[in-house]
Amino acid sequence: MAQINQFTITEAVKESFQTEEGSRFKFLLETFIDHLHDYTREVNMTHDEWMGMLMFLYDCGKISTPERHEFILLSDVVGLSALVDMINTRGGATEGSNLGPFYLDDAPELELGGDLARGRDGTTLLVHGIVRDSLGNPLPGAIVDTWQADGSGTYPIQEHGQDKYDLRGKITADGEGRYYYTTVLPKPYTVPYDGPVGRLLRAGNRHAWRAAHLHFIIRAEKMRAITTELFFENTEYIDNDAVFGVRKSLIAKLEPVKKSEEFPFALEKRPDAKCRFDFVLAPEG
Repeated sequence: MAQINQFTITEAVKESFQTEEGSRFKFLLETFIDHLHDYTREVNMTHDEWMGMLMFLYDCGKISTPERHEFILLSDVVGLSALVDMINTRGGATEGSNLGPFYLDDAPELELGGDLARGRDGTTLLVHGIVRDSLGNPLPGAIVDTWQADGSGTYPIQEHGQDKYDLRGKITADGEGRYYYTTVLPKPYTVPYDGPVGRLLRAGNRHAWRAAHLHFIIRAEKMRAITTELFFENTEYIDNDAVFGVRKSLIAKLEPVKKSEEFPFALEKRPDAKCRFDFVLAPEG
């Protein structure tokens, strides 16, 4: 150990871990150490830069709460979240997209046809479609877990005094795999800009705007769950979303609802506009 130098320290660190030979953990850990040490040597990192990096990570942890995960936001803006989503989309399933920093796993149930917006101002949007498997069969009882920003581009969870569960709901698809509900059409918004990730974006002369979208996690028995987003055709920031979340396959067409139009299902509130999107889940394994 006393003979290590800047080139032999990498192997010494890896050998210090008594990990199971051939295990996934061993592979992940040793590859991370390899890349971290190679990066440090490549940039000839100074003490000030090293400490600045550590303080940045410390600040990310300090500002994080159960309702705001700054490390997820960091992953989003450097494209890591998008890359992991792309790598893990398989089996003909709907493409994955960003979870985002504001997900809550205990959202309330929303009845089919219910209104998620709860009287919020803005365009009332009908969101509907079918959840299917990769062979095209509907998945009755699939769970559509959704959350979003409001008509001004704000998540209720960000506002003091607002119910953090507003604009969130879990919908159970009917016997034909159909889901349908109304909500308010979301607007573009900036990712949280008041913390260390905001400092990073400003330092890199980058905008923080996200294209308007709806978040979803779709689950069904014996199927691989997907986390994704739904975007809208011909809206702002589709081509330069701050977290690289947009995929061509996730862009839906917005259509106006005619006054005389009728729907094959009951709705709590009549919509001004509509969009359809069918989700596809791949089998587990």
